[in-house]
Parts: sequence; structure tokens; C-alpha cells
Amino acid sequence: MRADGRFAPSPTGDLHVGNLRTALLAWLFARSQDARFLMRVEDLDTGRVRREYEARQLADLRAIGVEWDGDVVRQSERQELYGAALSRLHKAGLLYRCWCTRAEIREAASATHGPLPEGAYPGTCRDLTATEVAEREASGRPPAWRARADAARITFTDRVCGETTGEVDDFVVRRNDGAYAYNLAVVVDDAEQDIGEVVRGTDLLDSTPRQLWLGARLGLPAPAHAHVPLMLGPDGARLAKRHGAVTLADRAALGQSPADVRRELLEPFGLDGCETMEELVKHFDPARVR
Repeated sequence: MRADGRFAPSPTGDLHVGNLRTALLAWLFARSQDARFLMRVEDLDTGRVRREYEARQLADLRAIGVEWDGDVVRQSERQELYGAALSRLHKAGLLYRCWCTRAEIREAASATHGPLPEGAYPGTCRDLTATEVAEREASGRPPAWRARADAARITFTDRVCGETTGEVDDFVVRRNDGAYAYNLAVVVDDAEQDIGEVVRGTDLLDSTPRQLWLGARLGLPAPAHAHVPLMLGPDGARLAKRHGAVTLADRAALGQSPADVRRELLEPFGLDGCETMEELVKHFDPARVR
């Protein structure tokens, strides 16, 4: 099994310490197996991304000791790869157009008989008649493209979370504004960059069945996965800016050095006594990430 890893932040704001801990763990999973570690910037959401955020994110990662192999890769520079994948799916009959708004999806999902996973698409536009398609085209509303997954069930073994099964809804692969969706881009990128193990937060665990289904339809190798625990705020919710001093700059204002922050972040995994990155790699035990 290849063990090359990656970290792929979206430059829509500063990284908080939870993001930094995930990056450290992803780096440790790769380096402890003597594997490559790559940096990819997920900047497809042009309405929210900012180059200054990217610069600050990369600077914070370097400050806590995370370094990477090769140049930083940006999704905005890889549009042809995503277009080629979309064309293959279309030729295979695995896509259809969808004109639904979010409000319409919520309304249709609530009226659908039988349980649907939260946020799952109920299939409203999957089998439209020619007349219905013509009516929607006449509305002038641009359609998104969805994968025709037919509620496939995917089971995989996650290194941290164990055996996991999920149902794949008809998810979006290209948005109605023309932007390629995360699930398509990440599958294409991980395969093209030879990523062998995807290490990321448990908030993305539910998206993995979609990505494995999509990769299989594109004939791409499936990476291994390790979904690591998220950092929580004092209220038990996922860490966010509202919780106070959550960025590296915030901690510096409180007198903490990047090394201090790194020790604090890795303390739950028995690594707070390590002073250097070399020591971290030597003493890192993936089994302690639970």
C-alpha cells in the first residue's frame, strides 16, 4: 500500500489550531512510513478564497514544523483534469442535470417516503420527462450536474474509525455556477498525485463513500483513509472562531510559541515531550489516534 499523504486546506480564512492538529497528524502518518507529504490548496470556490489567506495558512504550517515535498498544487490550475473526468462520467451515462434549489431539495426530502441520510438528494430531477426538461430549460436557471449513484452502499475500513458503511446519494459533481464540486476534484487530485492514505478530520467521514464510488467509476485506485478526531471547544461543539484564541496568531498574542502550540496539540497522543519533528516521527504511534 502506498503511504503518500497530503494536506489540502481551503484558503477562505486563517487555519485554527484544530486544522493545524489535523495537518500535523497527516504529516506524521506519512513521515512515519517514510512517505511523501504533499500540499494542495483547494481554491475552487472563487467567491470565498483569498490568496492572502493561502499565504498565511502556509506560513502557519511551516511555523509548527509541517513541511512538504515539491511545489504547492492549486486546484484552480487543474480544471482540465476535472473536465476530462466529468466527460468520462457523462459518456458512461452516470450524470444528469439538476435544476433544484436548496429549498426545493429540503421540501422534496421531507415529503419522500422512507428515511434519507441528512442532506441527501431525493432524486427529483433524476428521471424527468422531455416536457419537464424543456420547462426547466425555459426557466433560464442553470443546472448542476449530479452523479447517478442509485443509492449504492459503500463499505470501507478506516484506520481510525474502523469499518464504515454509507449510502451514496446523487451528489453534485459540477455546481450550477460552473465550478467543479469538492467530491469530484478531490478524487481526481488524490489519484493523479498518487496519494495512498487520506488523513483528514472526522467531519469528512460521511463524504468518503461518495468519493470511493466515484473513483471506482473513473477506474481510479482507492486510497486508504484515516479520519482523525476534531478539536472541540469548551461547549463540546466543533472548534470555531467564536471559541476565542484559536489561531496561531491568537496564541502568539498570549505568549505561546509555535513549538508550545505544537506540544499542546499533540499531547493527547503522547507526543508532548518531543522537542523536534524528528523525535515526533520516531515516537508517533498511529494506534494512539482514537
